[in-house]
Amino acid sequence: MADDHQGGLSVWVVSDGRAGIERQALSLALALENLSSYPGEQDVPTRGLHGTIWRRSILRLQPEGWRVLLPPNLWPAPLRALPALQKSRLIPPWPDLWIGSGRRSIPYSRLMRRWSEGRTFVVQTQDPRVPSADFDLVIPPEHDRMPRADNVFPILGAPTVFSSADVKEAQSRFGALRSGSGLKLLVSLGGNSKTHAMTPARASEIETALRQISKDGANLWITVSRRTPEAARQRFRALAVDVGAIFWENEQRDGPNPYLAFLTLCDAALVTEDSANMIGDPAYFGKPVHLLRLDGRSDRFDRLHEGFIARGAARWFSGSIEIWDYAPVREADRAAAEILRRLDRHRAANAQRPRHHP
Repeated sequence: MADDHQGGLSVWVVSDGRAGIERQALSLALALENLSSYPGEQDVPTRGLHGTIWRRSILRLQPEGWRVLLPPNLWPAPLRALPALQKSRLIPPWPDLWIGSGRRSIPYSRLMRRWSEGRTFVVQTQDPRVPSADFDLVIPPEHDRMPRADNVFPILGAPTVFSSADVKEAQSRFGALRSGSGLKLLVSLGGNSKTHAMTPARASEIETALRQISKDGANLWITVSRRTPEAARQRFRALAVDVGAIFWENEQRDGPNPYLAFLTLCDAALVTEDSANMIGDPAYFGKPVHLLRLDGRSDRFDRLHEGFIARGAARWFSGSIEIWDYAPVREADRAAAEILRRLDRHRAANAQRPRHHP
C-alpha cells in the first residue's frame, strides 16, 4: 500500500474478514465506483469515482488478545493487537477514503483520522456504539436506532450492491433457469441466531408450505445459510429431490453458486426473517419478498421488517405467493451519494494543506 499516487482516489475497504461484514464495506465502495449522479437530484454537476480510483484495497484486520474484550474506543495501543503482517500494511500513503465495517475495525478507523491528520475521510458502517464524532460519517441501519447526529446517515437494512458485470455473467452461466413455465421462486432459508431459531417443528411447517407451493406449479430455487441447522439442510435437500426443485448449499456439494442468478431471474422470493442481507438482496432487484417467520423475535428485527414492508418491498407470507411492483431498494446508492457529497467538501477543505507523512 505504499505505492505513490498515480492520480484519482485511493479507497481502503477495512473489515475483520467476516464475509457478511466485509460485504457491507465492499458494497459501498462498488456503489461509489458506479455512481454517476446524485440520486434524486437533477442537473447537479458531479462525478462518481468510476475511472478515478487509483487503488481499492481490501484490508483485513483481525486483532487478537485481551484488548478485543474492551469497548473498541478504549483499546490501549491497538496496533499491538494485530498480527505482524497486518500491522505492516498500515503504512502511508494513507487513503483518501477509508470504509470500515465491523466492531474490531473501529480502533483503527479512529487511528486513521489521527495518522492522516484528518485528510482521510473515514466512514464506518453499522452502529459502532462509540461516539459518532470519532468518524467523518457513520452509516448504520435504521433499525438500530443509532442516536442522530450531523454525521450519521441511516439506511434501510444493509448496503447492498451487485455489479452489472456480475449480473450478466451469472445470467449467462445459469441461463437454463429461464426455461420452463410456472412461477420461479427463490427460497432463502436462514436458521439459528441470537434472536431466532429454526426449530424442527418450524422446519416441518416450512416444508409443508413449500410442498404446497410446488404442487401449485411453482419452480423452487432453494438456498440455505451457515445458520441453517444440519437436520433442516437434510430435510430441504430431500424435499428438493422429491418435488424437482433446485437446491444449493455449497460449491463442494452442489457446484458453482447460482444465488445471483436466482435473485435476478426469479419472479418472487420467500425469505426467512432472520437476515437483513437475505431480505435486502431480492429487494435490490425489486422482487416481491415474502417473509417467513421463525421462532423468536426482537424489537430490532421487528423494525427491520416494518421498514421493508413500509417501502412496499415485503409482506408476511400468508400461504400463497403474490406478485406486486415497487421501486427497487438500493440504499447503498443513496449512501454512496452522501459519501461523495461529503468527500468532495472534505477534499476541498484540505486541498491547501501541506501533506506530511509520519
